[in-house]
Amino acid sequence: MAAPQQPNIVVFYADDLGYGDVSCYGAQRVRTPNFDRLAQRGVRFTDAHTSAATCTPSRYSLLTGEYSFRMQGARVLPGDAPALIRPGRATVASLLKERGYRTAVIGKWHLGLGDGKVDWNGEIKPGPLEIGFDECFIIPATGDRVPCVYVENHRVYGLDPKDPIRVSYEGPLDEQPTGRTHPHLLKMKFSHGHDMTIVNGISRIGYMSGGKSALWNDETMAETLAARADAFIGRNARQPFFLYFSTHDIHVPRSPHPRFRNSTPMGARGDVIAQLDWCLGRIVESLERRGLLQNTLLVVSSDNGAVVDDGYQDEAVEKLGSHRPNGPLRGGKYSNFEGGTRVPFIVHWPARVKPGISDALLSQVDLLRCFARLIGADLPPGAGPDSEDVLPALLGESKKGRQWLVEQASVLSLRDGAWKYIPPSKAPRLNTNTNTELGNDPEPQLYDLSTDLGETMNLAARQPERVKRMAEMLEKIRSGPVRSL
Repeated sequence: MAAPQQPNIVVFYADDLGYGDVSCYGAQRVRTPNFDRLAQRGVRFTDAHTSAATCTPSRYSLLTGEYSFRMQGARVLPGDAPALIRPGRATVASLLKERGYRTAVIGKWHLGLGDGKVDWNGEIKPGPLEIGFDECFIIPATGDRVPCVYVENHRVYGLDPKDPIRVSYEGPLDEQPTGRTHPHLLKMKFSHGHDMTIVNGISRIGYMSGGKSALWNDETMAETLAARADAFIGRNARQPFFLYFSTHDIHVPRSPHPRFRNSTPMGARGDVIAQLDWCLGRIVESLERRGLLQNTLLVVSSDNGAVVDDGYQDEAVEKLGSHRPNGPLRGGKYSNFEGGTRVPFIVHWPARVKPGISDALLSQVDLLRCFARLIGADLPPGAGPDSEDVLPALLGESKKGRQWLVEQASVLSLRDGAWKYIPPSKAPRLNTNTNTELGNDPEPQLYDLSTDLGETMNLAARQPERVKRMAEMLEKIRSGPVRSL
């Protein structure tokens, strides 16, 4: 039986979840039954990627269908950055809204808000509502950056106007204690950076004062976001909807709800993986309870690879044990190696998608064009320049995905089928704060991932012609979009 042409669409987007962090991808020291169930009933991809090894660039690409290196300023943003995606720009949300979908983003945003310096006490726009979302309930940037408040539509949620918010990334605003000056006040110590304003016993990046009634509680954040998602699904059960559910977990600071604390042997990092899995289960249960799961296209993935110590002393390193956050992959968040962008990716849609495992090469930048084809919509001229229509592969109906794919970290690397080319770079080889191999080398690197998934054998010297061809193709793609289909 043919599936309806307008399924509900949910993108469940985890933060910093590595290829090996869930049990359906090999994790053994933490169990993720909800991820596993979806993987068993849907398609689990083994070679699907974010467009970049850090979060803001990946999120930009997912929503716009454009590689973020083409957009000046598409980097990891401070908490008070202006809106990166400008009003009028075609996005996944605007595409679906124009076709009658009710659209929402709930969770982490980190794509900037407003024009220039944001007044957090007034109307905050442009933002998600100006690029296709009907409603939003968001964390403006990240959990470790101020302001530590939720924004609902155009305003800070729960703000008392008598206690206005001030935010600065330039210097302290008052004499309030910081993590640097008053470390004894912290319930979670910092390891590098993260030594400024203290909120909820955790010091952050940036300075903030005021807004006490609006401050979030780290321990209940996952529950708060999941409840908002459940309410959105309930309100829109009788019409097609698009939910971009972007979690805080498992990004730092890792501060799980008490019921998940010590639920794994891996400390806070393991515990928030368990909490993330619960959150996914809550979304699935919300759909199932209303009879919507059968005709909901659910895409589950992460914004980049894993990192263990990303700024707080939360015992993630000490209690890692035999767990390999990026599985068999080399590198991780921030890295040119595969661990930077190859992430868990599961597609579940009972009405159409048959269970299986796929090694098709996919990128999240392709979601825009895939969704357009799925609902029979035409993209505006110039929209989604790097997005490719690989819908049959996304739905597990074809093993053919992309031919070429760009991976962005400290340099731009190129995948050509199973081959991986990393251009020469004099940048540091190691991120000493996170202990991550960055994949930089003064010499070109070439790997055959079909036989060397861990990128251990550099074949560049043996295959100079392939290196030359891939370097030329990378430059061609850098200068403008190139379709591989």
